[in-house]
Amino acid sequence: MTDPVTRTEMLDTLEAMLEAQLRAVRTLRGGKRRKAVAGGVGTRKSNMSLIEDILRAANEPLHVNEIIARARRDHGRALKRESIVSALTKKVLDRQSFERTGPNVFGLLAEAEGEP
Repeated sequence: MTDPVTRTEMLDTLEAMLEAQLRAVRTLRGGKRRKAVAGGVGTRKSNMSLIEDILRAANEPLHVNEIIARARRDHGRALKRESIVSALTKKVLDRQSFERTGPNVFGLLAEAEGEP
């Protein structure tokens, strides 16, 4: 008598079958892949784009701690404080999109606020 199939074995088998089916579909398409739909699976905004969206929605400068809190609350993203402060500071020094209005408080430059 054969042993019962374990959950892991069943999942491995299903995964192999689905991968084979996907390869077959891609072969039939001629190797052409569809472009990802904006906001769909496989697309992700950069941290800086996310921060820009947060500041644009706030319509006022925010402290880095508030930016982190809103990223987690509204977008489900965990940002590292040191990384975003460093990246924002570089953008501020290059006068690209962001300005520093206080200690660890960042806002959008006037010309960046008008962009869609």
